[in-house]
Amino acid sequence: MTIVLTVISTLLWWVLYSSMAALVLALIGWSVLRWIERCPVVFNRVYLASLLWAMSGLLLIVGTAAYEGHLHPPYTALLSSGLLRSMLVLDMLIGVLLLWRLVPRIDARRIRPGSACLAVAVIMAIGFGVATTLV
Repeated sequence: MTIVLTVISTLLWWVLYSSMAALVLALIGWSVLRWIERCPVVFNRVYLASLLWAMSGLLLIVGTAAYEGHLHPPYTALLSSGLLRSMLVLDMLIGVLLLWRLVPRIDARRIRPGSACLAVAVIMAIGFGVATTLV
Protein backbone atom coordinates (compact mmCIF):
# COMPACT_ATOMS: atom_id res chain seq x y z
CA MET A 1 0.00 0.00 0.00
CA THR A 2 2.86 2.34 0.78
CA ILE A 3 4.39 1.76 -2.65
CA VAL A 4 1.08 2.56 -4.38
CA LEU A 5 0.68 5.79 -2.42
CA THR A 6 4.28 6.75 -3.15
CA VAL A 7 3.82 6.19 -6.88
CA ILE A 8 0.56 8.16 -6.94
CA SER A 9 2.14 11.00 -4.98
CA THR A 10 5.15 11.06 -7.29
CA LEU A 11 2.93 11.19 -10.37
CA LEU A 12 0.85 14.01 -8.91
CA TRP A 13 3.93 16.08 -8.06
CA TRP A 14 5.40 15.37 -11.51
CA VAL A 15 2.26 16.72 -13.19
CA LEU A 16 2.03 19.68 -10.79
CA TYR A 17 5.64 20.79 -11.26
CA SER A 18 5.43 20.22 -15.00
CA SER A 19 2.29 22.33 -15.29
CA MET A 20 3.88 25.18 -13.32
CA ALA A 21 6.94 25.10 -15.55
CA ALA A 22 4.76 24.78 -18.65
CA LEU A 23 2.92 28.00 -17.83
CA VAL A 24 6.20 29.94 -17.76
CA LEU A 25 7.42 28.18 -20.92
CA ALA A 26 4.12 28.88 -22.67
CA LEU A 27 4.13 32.57 -21.81
CA ILE A 28 7.66 32.99 -23.16
CA GLY A 29 7.04 30.77 -26.18
CA TRP A 30 3.73 32.43 -27.02
CA SER A 31 5.25 35.91 -27.00
CA VAL A 32 8.24 34.78 -29.12
CA LEU A 33 6.03 32.92 -31.61
CA ARG A 34 3.65 35.87 -31.86
CA TRP A 35 6.59 38.17 -32.57
CA ILE A 36 8.41 35.93 -35.07
CA GLU A 37 5.31 34.74 -36.95
CA ARG A 38 3.80 38.24 -37.11
CA CYS A 39 0.46 36.55 -36.60
CA PRO A 40 -1.36 35.48 -33.44
CA VAL A 41 -0.86 31.88 -32.35
CA VAL A 42 -3.22 29.80 -30.25
CA PHE A 43 -2.11 30.05 -26.60
CA ASN A 44 -3.76 26.86 -25.34
CA ARG A 45 -1.90 24.83 -27.97
CA VAL A 46 1.38 26.50 -26.96
CA TYR A 47 0.57 25.54 -23.37
CA LEU A 48 -0.21 21.95 -24.38
CA ALA A 49 3.08 21.66 -26.27
CA SER A 50 4.92 23.26 -23.35
CA LEU A 51 3.27 20.88 -20.88
CA LEU A 52 4.27 17.81 -22.87
CA TRP A 53 7.75 19.26 -23.32
CA ALA A 54 8.12 20.03 -19.59
CA MET A 55 6.94 16.55 -18.62
CA SER A 56 9.35 14.82 -20.99
CA GLY A 57 12.19 17.17 -20.06
CA LEU A 58 11.70 16.52 -16.37
CA LEU A 59 11.84 12.79 -17.00
CA LEU A 60 15.00 13.11 -19.10
CA ILE A 61 16.86 15.28 -16.61
CA VAL A 62 15.82 13.38 -13.47
CA GLY A 63 16.54 10.08 -15.21
CA THR A 64 20.00 11.32 -16.18
CA ALA A 65 20.65 12.58 -12.65
CA ALA A 66 19.56 9.23 -11.21
CA TYR A 67 21.73 7.33 -13.70
CA GLU A 68 24.73 9.52 -12.91
CA GLY A 69 24.02 9.30 -9.16
CA HIS A 70 23.77 13.07 -8.60
CA LEU A 71 20.31 13.49 -7.09
CA HIS A 72 21.51 15.74 -4.25
CA PRO A 73 23.46 19.03 -4.31
CA PRO A 74 26.11 20.06 -5.35
CA TYR A 75 25.18 19.59 -8.99
CA THR A 76 28.46 20.76 -10.53
CA ALA A 77 29.46 17.21 -11.50
CA LEU A 78 26.06 16.65 -13.11
CA LEU A 79 26.23 19.91 -15.05
CA SER A 80 29.61 18.97 -16.50
CA SER A 81 28.57 15.48 -17.60
CA GLY A 82 28.33 14.73 -21.29
CA LEU A 83 25.23 12.60 -20.84
CA LEU A 84 23.27 15.53 -19.38
CA ARG A 85 24.36 17.76 -22.26
CA SER A 86 23.20 15.21 -24.81
CA MET A 87 19.88 14.84 -22.94
CA LEU A 88 19.45 18.63 -23.04
CA VAL A 89 19.99 18.58 -26.80
CA LEU A 90 17.40 15.80 -27.07
CA ASP A 91 15.09 17.85 -24.84
CA MET A 92 15.43 20.86 -27.15
CA LEU A 93 14.69 18.71 -30.20
CA ILE A 94 11.58 17.35 -28.48
CA GLY A 95 10.51 20.92 -27.70
CA VAL A 96 10.97 22.02 -31.31
CA LEU A 97 9.01 19.04 -32.64
CA LEU A 98 6.17 19.54 -30.16
CA LEU A 99 5.87 23.25 -30.86
CA TRP A 100 6.08 22.78 -34.60
CA ARG A 101 3.52 19.96 -34.76
CA LEU A 102 1.02 21.18 -32.15
CA VAL A 103 0.89 24.97 -32.49
CA PRO A 104 -1.20 26.50 -35.27
CA ARG A 105 -1.38 30.15 -36.16
CA ILE A 106 -4.72 31.90 -35.92
CA ASP A 107 -5.16 31.47 -39.71
CA ALA A 108 -4.98 27.66 -39.24
CA ARG A 109 -1.52 27.27 -40.76
CA ARG A 110 1.26 25.57 -38.84
CA ILE A 111 4.12 27.67 -37.51
CA ARG A 112 7.43 27.41 -39.30
CA PRO A 113 10.12 25.05 -37.93
CA GLY A 114 12.51 28.00 -37.67
CA SER A 115 10.03 29.81 -35.45
CA ALA A 116 9.79 26.76 -33.19
CA CYS A 117 13.61 26.58 -33.05
CA LEU A 118 13.84 30.25 -32.08
CA ALA A 119 11.15 29.88 -29.42
CA VAL A 120 12.92 26.89 -27.88
CA ALA A 121 16.28 28.71 -28.03
CA VAL A 122 14.87 31.74 -26.21
CA ILE A 123 13.18 29.55 -23.59
CA MET A 124 16.38 27.57 -22.98
CA ALA A 125 18.52 30.73 -22.82
CA ILE A 126 16.23 32.25 -20.21
CA GLY A 127 16.13 28.92 -18.36
CA PHE A 128 19.92 28.63 -18.31
CA GLY A 129 20.20 32.23 -17.15
CA VAL A 130 17.82 31.61 -14.27
CA ALA A 131 19.46 28.27 -13.43
CA THR A 132 22.98 29.72 -13.27
CA THR A 133 21.73 32.58 -11.10
CA LEU A 134 20.11 30.16 -8.64
CA VAL A 135 22.95 27.62 -8.53
